[in-house]
Amino acid sequence: MKKNVIVSLADANYYPLLNELVDSIKKFKESENTAICILDAGLTEDQKQKLSNKVDEIKSAEWDIEVPGFKVRGKEWLKSQVSRAFLPKYFPNYEKYLWIDCDAWVNDWSCIELYLKACDNGKLGITQTIGPGYKITSKVNWLFGKLAIIKSQNFKHAVKSKIGFDKARKLAFAPHINIGVFSLEKNSNGWSSWQNNLSQTLKAGNIFGSEGLAINMSVYIDNLETEFLPLNCNWITSNLLPKFDEENNTFVEPYLPNYKIGIMHLAAGIWKDGVDMRINKDIKIDIQTLSNKRILKSLRYNN
Repeated sequence: MKKNVIVSLADANYYPLLNELVDSIKKFKESENTAICILDAGLTEDQKQKLSNKVDEIKSAEWDIEVPGFKVRGKEWLKSQVSRAFLPKYFPNYEKYLWIDCDAWVNDWSCIELYLKACDNGKLGITQTIGPGYKITSKVNWLFGKLAIIKSQNFKHAVKSKIGFDKARKLAFAPHINIGVFSLEKNSNGWSSWQNNLSQTLKAGNIFGSEGLAINMSVYIDNLETEFLPLNCNWITSNLLPKFDEENNTFVEPYLPNYKIGIMHLAAGIWKDGVDMRINKDIKIDIQTLSNKRILKSLRYNN
C-alpha cells in the first residue's frame, strides 16, 4: 500500500499540461512508491481513460464549500480553488499529501522528498514567493513628499474578502505564499485551519485566489507551523526565468550556486506574441545558459 500521494487537478483545456506533469513524475523510479491521484474538473471521457492507465485514482472535484452559482457557472476549473483544501476527503487512504498544480512539472525528485519530509508532525511544507531576483509583489503609489500608498497582493485580497482590517494589516507585508505546490499530513490541523479560513474568504472575495489568501491566513494569523522550502522546490517562471545547464541538460536557478530546478511552475504563464506557453508547447523563449550563451527553449516538460 502506497503511503504518500501526489495530487493535481485539471479540466479538458489543461489536460496536456496535466499529462506532462504525470509523465514527469513517473520518469523517476522513486515514483513507484508514490501514488498519483487526479481531481477531475471537466476532463473528457477520452482524457480520463488515457490517464487511468497512468495514475492510481481519478475523482470528480466538487464545490466542497458552497459558493454563489453566478460566480462559477461554466468555470469548473475553479474547483481547484476549493477542493485542494479537502484532499483527505477525496483520497482518504494516504498518510501524506503533496499537491502540484497541473501547470508545473517535476525536474528533480529530491524536491519531492523534501516536501514529504517537510510535512512531518503536522507541519505545512510550502514555498514563499520571495527570494534573490524574484519580482516584488508589493506596489507603491507615491502621493507627494514622503507619503505613499503601499499595496501588497495579500493586503489587496484580504480587503476584498472582508476578513477585517486587523487581519489584513497582519498579512500586508508577510511574504506571499504560493499554494501551487504544498504538502500536509492527513491528520494535520492545517486542513481545518485552511478550510475555516477558506469559508471566510469565499463569502465576499473572488473565487480565484481565495485558497491562497486562506493558507496565508493559516500561516501568518493562525500560526500554523510551517517548513518553508527553497525556491527551487516551486520555481515560478513568471517571477524569474531559470538558466539552462547545457552540460547536464537541465534547468537551474539563475544565480550562484545555480541549484537544479526541482519543480518548474508556469504559474501566470510565459507569454510570447500574446500566446501563453501553457497553451502552445511550440513557443520558445530566449534563455541564458550557464556558459552565457542565448538559446531558444521551451519551459514545458519534454520527455
